Amino acid sequence: MTTLSSGPPTTSGAADDLLTVETVSLDGDTRLLCAGEVDCASAPLLRRELDGALAADPRVVTVDLEAVTFLDSAGLSALAVAHRTAEAQGTRLRVLVGTRAVARALQVTGLWDLLGVEQVRPGAGAGAA
Repeated sequence: MTTLSSGPPTTSGAADDLLTVETVSLDGDTRLLCAGEVDCASAPLLRRELDGALAADPRVVTVDLEAVTFLDSAGLSALAVAHRTAEAQGTRLRVLVGTRAVARALQVTGLWDLLGVEQVRPGAGAGAA
């Protein structure tokens, strides 16, 4: 059965202007649609959304960073923690990237290969499952 559990994009305090995260669940898969900047102010929002998505024990969690324009060490840490959690519970974690700045941050830290990041063309990630 198809379930859509999504409200308005989630924002939090100082992160309001930096990052939005919309969580959509569909047939046992969860997608986090992220837009904006992930830094030390907004990374806790991303981490909370990832923790919530993984707590539901889905088959797949897709983190769509296509509309993210900046990713710092706090965001990288949130992704690394989510990877470790997903791996421990047998959930597949997909990370989609659409911008060079975000791709570069993942590549230079080695997380690109660890997370199995997928490069997408702008506009292509939203429909991929």
